[in-house]
Amino acid sequence: MKTMIAFWSILKKDILNYYLKPPNISWGIIFPLSWTLMQLMRSEGNLGIVELLPGLMAMSVLFGTTSMLAVTITFERKGRSFDRLLLAPISISILVVAKILGAILFGIINAFIPVIFAAFFIDLSRINWGLTIVAIIFIAVTSALMGLLIAVSAKEVFEAQTLSNFFRFPMLFLCGLFVPLDKLPVVLKPLSFILPLTYGTDILNGSVTGNSVFSAIINFVVMLAFVILLFYLCQRNIKKKWIL
Repeated sequence: MKTMIAFWSILKKDILNYYLKPPNISWGIIFPLSWTLMQLMRSEGNLGIVELLPGLMAMSVLFGTTSMLAVTITFERKGRSFDRLLLAPISISILVVAKILGAILFGIINAFIPVIFAAFFIDLSRINWGLTIVAIIFIAVTSALMGLLIAVSAKEVFEAQTLSNFFRFPMLFLCGLFVPLDKLPVVLKPLSFILPLTYGTDILNGSVTGNSVFSAIINFVVMLAFVILLFYLCQRNIKKKWIL
């Protein structure tokens, strides 16, 4: 019971205190929103919007989750409040889940902003919504864990956002969001296959457009493996940098 109270308290504090912080608004809300509007305006008819939608959804999740973690972790590290959380009678695993859950929810909400805009232009009834929602959840979880892994190593918000951009912007072009994987140069393809966002975007491509490189089962298995690996690395990083 005490663990659940602590879990909810951490999640509630993050939602109330950090969702509307300026760095989170600029990178987590305004950038995905402006990019979505720009891409939809320059799309070539209904077919163009359908092809862009999976990439826009994945990008919105990526920037929303990583921006949220960059804000929450670095502000708390600077204010020493995260150190107090480490002293609380809860496990590191519960603490990590509590910290990333707010970012995951924020990213999931962000994912449907492009969907709302696209609904004004195209019929979305043919989309496999069950597969789409599960894909969005997996993308949000892996993105949040990557954001936490980066944020733990940063001391300031601008440093965390800069480090995040070092990974986020290349992923826009390497993970099949806007450039199909088969059109990537041969030397870049190996990089795309070691990024979890590639497999999440592939699921979205399959559920929205019907075109995917791998089967949904393979994509989900690979993403689950990334979740386990990133979760382990986040716990290890926290223990190494902030406890030992």
